[in-house]
Amino acid sequence: GVEVQLMGVAPTPAIAFAARQHNVVAIAITASHNLYQDNGIKIFGAGGRKLSDDEQQRIEREMSLRDGATGNVESNMASGAIDGATTGAINGAASSTTNSVARPELLQEYCDWLVASVRHGALENLHIALDCANGAFSMLAPEVFSKLGATVTTMNATPDGRNINLQCGATHPEPLSEVVKSVGAHFGVAFDGDGDRLIAVDELGRIVDGDHLLAISALQMKQQGTLRNNKVVVTVMTNIGFHQAMKGAGIEVVTTPVGDRSVLVALEENSLSLGGEQSGHIIYRDFATTGDGLFAAIKLAVFVADSKKLLSEIAEQAMTSFPQVLINLRVAKRVDAIDQMFKGEIETAQKSLGDSGRVLVRASGTEPMVRVMVESQQQSTAEKVAATLADAISARLG
Repeated sequence: GVEVQLMGVAPTPAIAFAARQHNVVAIAITASHNLYQDNGIKIFGAGGRKLSDDEQQRIEREMSLRDGATGNVESNMASGAIDGATTGAINGAASSTTNSVARPELLQEYCDWLVASVRHGALENLHIALDCANGAFSMLAPEVFSKLGATVTTMNATPDGRNINLQCGATHPEPLSEVVKSVGAHFGVAFDGDGDRLIAVDELGRIVDGDHLLAISALQMKQQGTLRNNKVVVTVMTNIGFHQAMKGAGIEVVTTPVGDRSVLVALEENSLSLGGEQSGHIIYRDFATTGDGLFAAIKLAVFVADSKKLLSEIAEQAMTSFPQVLINLRVAKRVDAIDQMFKGEIETAQKSLGDSGRVLVRASGTEPMVRVMVESQQQSTAEKVAATLADAISARLG
């Protein structure tokens, strides 16, 4: 009895935007930054907010019972009880689905909002290279930047349903670096397949990650008086260099567990306006309920154009990253409370770094893997401490 309104192929932030604008529940079939085989279901409540963990688990249990499957969605997909790799002609689905209607204008509303978010011609004389990850922004992002006056060079914008995120996009920005240098672009932006994150590349081809992008926005918003309470929300993966830069600027940092949903919860609980992750999720809470790669890219482009500075200069002035070493360890089975299990080893590693570095050890929530992250002012020190800690964990968990 529920009417289904189909947007067609649309980026995640556009779906959240529609949920917020029309106060409806919205559902996306997406693999996010992963390959198409990892397609799953992302649900937004009325108003565009992602569901809580408890709400998701309730839905998973209900799905398992109705489908005659057991366990959670991830395990059912792995066993074949639920097929996560099935693809279809989404744009034409309305004609064969009961109680459904095609609503392509919902995507146009999002596009119009983006264009109206900045002044006309704001990006004239700016050349931007875009890596669309063969995903949902493949047509929309070049169109929006062109309407804003930018010269656009586009790559990886020919999606076929299977090449999404395949050696491209935000998780593989290296090819974009080469394109930026070869065409002489002012900078480049790489989205992930569903468009809720971005990684930038400066005019020299150097990666500008989510930490730098968030630092740039935080400093700009503080200057404009729009950084509410002079606070910014990050996750435990955020580089220690970001914390030092914000401290120097008089900006307080609120730290959450990994995940843009955790960032949003902290933004809402503290009534704050900006948060994000090193991976490139940037949430402007006054405008969106999820990370929006295209909106963040537009904000960055306007800042570059107005400042008349190179992105390399802007990024260097915003913060200096400490060398970071991340080791992913496959273990025999999923583990909980990993930080307590290796409390002594972690404390020893942290003590060896002093105040000029940090250690983070956490277990993956979806697979048997432990992630060891070490930051230090010296790359060699970070590598040595990370390797020692990883060896200790491997010896016990194998």
